[in-house]
Amino acid sequence: MTLLEHHDVEQAARRITGRVRPVTITPAQPTTTADGTPYELFFALEFMQHTGSFKARGAQSFLQAHLESGSLPDAGVTIASGGNAGLACAWAAGEQNVPATVFLPETAPAVKVDRLRGYGARVELVGQEYAEAAAACDRFAAESGALVSHAYDHPLIAAGAGTVLPEILTRVPDLDTVVVSVGGGGLFSGVTAAATRHGVRVVAVEPEHCRALHAGLAAGQPVDVAVDSVAADSLGARRASAMAVAAARSEHVDAVLVADADIIRARRELWEEHRLAVEYAAGAALAGVRAASAYVPSPGEKVAVILCGANTDVADLAAGRP
Repeated sequence: MTLLEHHDVEQAARRITGRVRPVTITPAQPTTTADGTPYELFFALEFMQHTGSFKARGAQSFLQAHLESGSLPDAGVTIASGGNAGLACAWAAGEQNVPATVFLPETAPAVKVDRLRGYGARVELVGQEYAEAAAACDRFAAESGALVSHAYDHPLIAAGAGTVLPEILTRVPDLDTVVVSVGGGGLFSGVTAAATRHGVRVVAVEPEHCRALHAGLAAGQPVDVAVDSVAADSLGARRASAMAVAAARSEHVDAVLVADADIIRARRELWEEHRLAVEYAAGAALAGVRAASAYVPSPGEKVAVILCGANTDVADLAAGRP
């Protein structure tokens, strides 16, 4: 896989303009590092995006590219995902009256199934595990000719996700650093492609026990890892994409690991201090500059943390639970 380039993000931005919500940027309260060094912190509220996560950008980029090229089959698009990627795929397809078939395990929560159907998708429940649903999705694509989408490992998906960075720069043009939580690496790959062009440092944040990117860097290629984290529902990819591993080799990238306790603490901070109800994945990004193991900004550094999604149960926040 070749490294994603800035022009890929530019092309994605052209395709999705007017089809997604521009990201909202808000400054955080005056912020210091653990040793008292002051820096400027901004939140990129991407959880306000259509379907509640940045995934809407990649889904639109993927679909619009195939519509423009005339390569979208009559059978439409299909994906195996009960998470944010599946929701985004179903939503983007519904916006264009394109058939979408989403495969989930039979154990999928009814609320997700209902929401997918609300976007107009055909939902197929197969097996007890994700792997069985993914295999059924592949069989369906082979039999029907439907176009297979992916949660993160596709250049059109990653480039679409990366369009959030140029939007952040329109509000904070002298931004020094952007902080991104990493699962499979689609958002990270796209953001890094854009950030490198603009001289912006990228901090990639993973949970200690969902470290697909770290493992890929150590091995020199994508490898499978075990996943076990409070943020595994969003960041629990078993392997990072080749694009992400290649992007992480840049001298402009720092990769950090954070503990679940730090993720929980950061997510609760966002709720208690800002009344922002986000996923643990978004909490992981903030933990990337809050935890003891985190990236340490320099004095006066301008840092934007991408709060990537909000498809979460807010009852635990309201009740004061982790």
